[in-house]
Amino acid sequence: MSKKDEAVNKLNINQWAKADRPREKMLEQGADCLSDAELLAILIGSGTPHETAVSLMQRILSDYNNNLNTLGKLSVNELMEYNGIGEAKAITTLAACELGKRRSTCQPEKRPNLSSANSIYRYLHAKMQDLETEQAWILLMNQRFHLIKSLCLSRGGLTETAVDIRVAIKAALLNNATVLVLAHNHPSNNPQPSHDDDNLTQRMKKACELMRIYFADHIIVTDGNYYSYQEQGRL
Repeated sequence: MSKKDEAVNKLNINQWAKADRPREKMLEQGADCLSDAELLAILIGSGTPHETAVSLMQRILSDYNNNLNTLGKLSVNELMEYNGIGEAKAITTLAACELGKRRSTCQPEKRPNLSSANSIYRYLHAKMQDLETEQAWILLMNQRFHLIKSLCLSRGGLTETAVDIRVAIKAALLNNATVLVLAHNHPSNNPQPSHDDDNLTQRMKKACELMRIYFADHIIVTDGNYYSYQEQGRL
């Protein structure tokens, strides 16, 4: 078979049957459902005209007792001795092994606990204290009130900013948050809520209840003070 024929017959992952594609399997079932060979196959993308990327990586791993640590000790040239592994694929494979090694030495990231209005205020104050216009933020948390993600929903004018509740709920669902806090600043430095703030609070509360998300608070932030709907017994 000529090199031209090999190039035509060579299948990359996108051309495999759907059930055999590790990328699709990862999307549908999660990374932990994939074997080491399938994960490595995603990285190299293709095998040879006679061997899929998964089969190729299975063969390579079997030569090293299916041990990723041993695989990571190989050189680029040693990996390139396998048919179907060029310089780029060898470098990609070893880079992945190195990242795995570095991750194992990292400490888990400490997420701030935002279980009180005061802790929420202290967290947001640095973000909002110098703003000249209003911004609306949401804080997405797990059931222990550990922060998952903070997200700016909107940037407005001197006296108001629009909030799309659908965007907030979507973000909470996508991040598997069970607790949501809404916050915005008052550039006037007056922490007292407006009638519009009250309406927004109630609409957000109803939307969260519908999706079984705990709406913990709506905080109005100023430079030096705050207003908490929760502390004021208005939730």
